[in-house]
Amino acid sequence: MARVGSRRPTARQAQLFDDLVALFLAEGFAHLTLDDIAARLRCSKSTLYALAENKDRLVYAATVHFFKGAADRVEADVARAPDAQARIGAYLEAVGRELEPASTRFMEDIAHTPVAREVYERNTRFAADRVRQLISEGVAAGELRDVHAAFVADVVASVMVRIQQRQVAEATGLEDARAYRELAALLAHGLSTAPHLRSTL
Repeated sequence: MARVGSRRPTARQAQLFDDLVALFLAEGFAHLTLDDIAARLRCSKSTLYALAENKDRLVYAATVHFFKGAADRVEADVARAPDAQARIGAYLEAVGRELEPASTRFMEDIAHTPVAREVYERNTRFAADRVRQLISEGVAAGELRDVHAAFVADVVASVMVRIQQRQVAEATGLEDARAYRELAALLAHGLSTAPHLRSTL
């Protein structure tokens, strides 16, 4: 990713993106200039310009890098889960875990920065679609209650969007990572085929 949308990053550039993501997660990015970033990463501004042509594009590229790595790790957790309910829980729990290192300042910067918010919104839509797929597969296999997968997924998507837009944090005080864990727990009970739960759902 020498520039967003061009060739794949070199090993050095990939490491710089890892370092950049770590910096942004811990401290946010809106207050940082390119000079600040170069100083913190101990590199030259020309090195940063090799990654992206300006700060907005650098923020965009770093946000893409963060969510791409997170998605790969989340899917690895899903692949290890033994059944549909476990896969859904693993997916949402892993999403929450990936967001745990994100500081409040980072999440607020994403919410108020169009180029970063677009990446988060796109990933939220993808996550909602993935949950719908997991629910549909589980219902078809008889591993989950016979729910309307599209409806449940739409409810989940609505919650995910509220999390992404910081509305859940404002309404409940829950940070994004905790909110995803709570959503995972709610779905685990709501989709269970356990006899003792059927009469109450």
